[in-house]
Amino acid sequence: MSTTRATAKDPEVPTGRSAVRTLLRLWPYVRPVRARLFTAAFVAVLASCMGLVIPLVLKWLVDGPIADRDSRGVWVGALWLLLLGLGEALLFGLRRWLVARPLAGVEAAMRAALYRRLQRLPVAFHDRWPSGQLLSRATSDLMLLRMFLAFPLTFLFVNAVTILVGVIIMLIQDWSLGLVILGPAVPVLVVCIVFERRYHLVARRAQDQVGDLTTVVEESVLGIRIIKGFGRHRSQARAFRELSGTLRGTELHKARLLSAIWAVIVTLPELAIGAALVLGTVQVADGDLSAGTLVAFLSTALALRWPVDSIGFLLAMSQDAATATERYFEVMDEDPEGVGQVVSGAGSPSGAAGSFPGSAGSPTGAADPPSGSATGSDTASSVSGSAGPLLGATGSGSVVSGADGDRGLRFHGVSFRYPDAPADSPPVLDRVDLHIRSGESMALVGTTGSGKTTLTALVPRLHEVTSGRITLDGHDISVLPREELRALVAVAFEEPTLFSASVGANVLMGAGDSAGEDELRHALSVAQADFVHSLPQGTDTQVGEQGLSLSGGQRQRLALARAVVGRPRFLVLDDPLSALDVHTEAAVEAALRRVLADTTALIVAHRPSTVLLADRVALLSGGRITAVGTHHELLRTNAEYAWLMAGADEETDRDDDTPHGTDSFEEAAR
Repeated sequence: MSTTRATAKDPEVPTGRSAVRTLLRLWPYVRPVRARLFTAAFVAVLASCMGLVIPLVLKWLVDGPIADRDSRGVWVGALWLLLLGLGEALLFGLRRWLVARPLAGVEAAMRAALYRRLQRLPVAFHDRWPSGQLLSRATSDLMLLRMFLAFPLTFLFVNAVTILVGVIIMLIQDWSLGLVILGPAVPVLVVCIVFERRYHLVARRAQDQVGDLTTVVEESVLGIRIIKGFGRHRSQARAFRELSGTLRGTELHKARLLSAIWAVIVTLPELAIGAALVLGTVQVADGDLSAGTLVAFLSTALALRWPVDSIGFLLAMSQDAATATERYFEVMDEDPEGVGQVVSGAGSPSGAAGSFPGSAGSPTGAADPPSGSATGSDTASSVSGSAGPLLGATGSGSVVSGADGDRGLRFHGVSFRYPDAPADSPPVLDRVDLHIRSGESMALVGTTGSGKTTLTALVPRLHEVTSGRITLDGHDISVLPREELRALVAVAFEEPTLFSASVGANVLMGAGDSAGEDELRHALSVAQADFVHSLPQGTDTQVGEQGLSLSGGQRQRLALARAVVGRPRFLVLDDPLSALDVHTEAAVEAALRRVLADTTALIVAHRPSTVLLADRVALLSGGRITAVGTHHELLRTNAEYAWLMAGADEETDRDDDTPHGTDSFEEAAR
């Protein structure tokens, strides 16, 4: 990722956070299984209260059969104690059975929702967020939430009811001893409030550090060739140890906080029970209290030890869950692509989703490109007429209807600045005007960092333009649903990304669901990727994570095949041949010319051989299009273009078709 998000410092900023309000955001996910959860809570309360009946049976045994030396009554009492114990155990087992399956479903639903949201979030979001932070939210954080819903959520309620019922029972038996037991309540409550505030900060820091550690592990695995190639395993291990040590220190801080509250919660009630025992013994000796009542009272107090002692770690687990909920909704609250955009003419009558009218209309949106633009004849005034329907379907919606002069791919005064760029920084693209006519191929040339890749990313709306507009056949792409836009525009990036799937599956990602073997064979032929037929299982061969078992040139050819397999109307290629040797490049170019004859293409190029694929060339310099013409025209008339091409001619030819590492496929696949 381009930047690392310093999430570990976020909790230091006071936000008026409420753990209860935060956890209530889980309700939409819990609501479908609320019946089983409420039933489980009722069963747990019943089981816990059944345990409070045992001291009453003991009181009856001590004051009755034992005092009267009635052995038969003692056996009856023992039988009741056994039945109560078995009933309590069975009810707690039933509670666990009731919550296990539905809560696993809640976790799965939340993970699926998070994954769907990640797919819909803009590229700018993924540029900001380290992948490890996202992975930790989808794994460890959701595991914490499932544990909270399964245990602390229920037992915070169950233990509160148990303590309340138990205190009432003790006060009924002897109010003076009951007040002694209640003595520590106020200091324990104060300690719990202080603990909650402090533990939240440390819990958040620990979970963010887990995300940072996950990022380091993931980057080390994906970059293992670099680490080994430069002998950096020791420095990477040292960085990992430092992060691990930081996380260890945070976890120890959590443990110290938990031990502190536990010491208070355990010690004060024990002292109160000891005081009640002494006072109760004196009352029994004075004849003011029966021995059975004292036994029942102390048994009830001891039965409440677990509900009281568990307050500390239940609060800790709840704080961990609240922090996990915050982290989960930090992603879910991000606006997906297109939210908040203003679509011109939104008040038009609605029709079929995603369809566009074929009739002409008045242009809306940005004005015509300013005069004096470097695009020359491309900025000529439009010829009146009607642009054909973009998708061949009728419907309604407000679109920018274009004349014949607007057919193809057109940039109208497009400016772009990255969302996180300083306000006073110059835009990456500044009032770009460019027209790639329908059926034409345009090469985009410029120095490194001139904004070529950024410009190509605007066409499929991986980023949104800051100002201006982009049209396809006269239709503003901002009003076109992304699914339909990306079905019309295919992209091949300079850095080819392959997935842990078969070769065929990777290529067919660029086509609709109806694509089959014929389309696959055609795309592989265009990209000169026939090497796949020599792989162990042919097109069914699994390429492995990131496709690193293939060479750079092989990956690039598969990425190109993926771009052309769907026979797109518009094609955007970001230096698609940079990793190919000269012989393979020539063969790919020959096949690619046939594809380009049937599509409208924008091709980022660095080498003259790639430039010659295009009908015309556009020079991008200083964020603007400064010249447009054929390759030979620009060589004669533009010094900057001639300099760029001269430098490209002097580059040493590269042969990148050697597989990376020792885990490549057979020699025949090269």
